[in-house]
Amino acid sequence: MNWEKITSVEDLKSIDKNSENQEVMIFKHSTTCSISATVLARMERKWNAEKANKIIPYYLDLLSFREISNRIAQHYGIRHESPQVLIIKNGKCIYDASHYDISFDEVIAIASSHAF
Repeated sequence: MNWEKITSVEDLKSIDKNSENQEVMIFKHSTTCSISATVLARMERKWNAEKANKIIPYYLDLLSFREISNRIAQHYGIRHESPQVLIIKNGKCIYDASHYDISFDEVIAIASSHAF
């Protein structure tokens, strides 16, 4: 799985721009949380490039970039959670899930139902 790393607030502009042509997934990860580690590992194990070929995966280390995590919540109008997955389309969050509700199959189903 090839993550695009979010390291600056400016990356949100790129995410919004990229989401005009295909879905973007943001995975907000807490590097000290065992639940987050479990969910991340599960997502990476299940990631199937063929099924997910229309989704650009972004990764945020929210402990290193807490300000960006807060900006994501504000920018997309969602409540901050950790771990958390957001699906962005046309600059809007069309789906978010947290903790053990995060699932590769659900991400694919949401992306497929909102296909361009």
